[in-house]
Amino acid sequence: MRRLVLVGLTALPIGGATLAQGLDANALPAPQGPVVLAVQGAISRFNAEGAALFDMEMLKALPPARLDTTTAVTDGLRRFDGFLMRDLLELVGAQGDTLTAGALNDYAIDIRIEEFNRFDVLVAYAMDGTALHPSDKGPLWIVYPRDQHAALQDIRYDYRWVWQLRWLDIR
Repeated sequence: MRRLVLVGLTALPIGGATLAQGLDANALPAPQGPVVLAVQGAISRFNAEGAALFDMEMLKALPPARLDTTTAVTDGLRRFDGFLMRDLLELVGAQGDTLTAGALNDYAIDIRIEEFNRFDVLVAYAMDGTALHPSDKGPLWIVYPRDQHAALQDIRYDYRWVWQLRWLDIR
């Protein structure tokens, strides 16, 4: 699997993924700030060779979503602000059945894309009105609406709450 390795908040090309030249009309705009998320694999919209790279402002331009839920790793009800994963997948033209979500600490897990259509899964960039930082599960955290669906309170879903999210590989 070819993936972009992100060091700090800068994308370094690995396996031939470099900023593309002469992108077509279906291309995404290039990030203007530090890259916080790389999406690759079975996608149809790019702004780099074989990848879609996003800075925080690009992600905040997606339709905003809010979720109030408890988590397995925090106390009490928390409010998360971000965007729906399915909106991001639609933006990049995801064409696969599964994605691998990878974190800053090299944690990675496979998730069926169908889950993002079935549930309003958020990619959060703020909790309780405060921006998420790498020292506190940020800058991005996959958050499931666990309080709204009893099935999501199963521990198998807790493993899918990827904090410090850095990359997605669609297949």
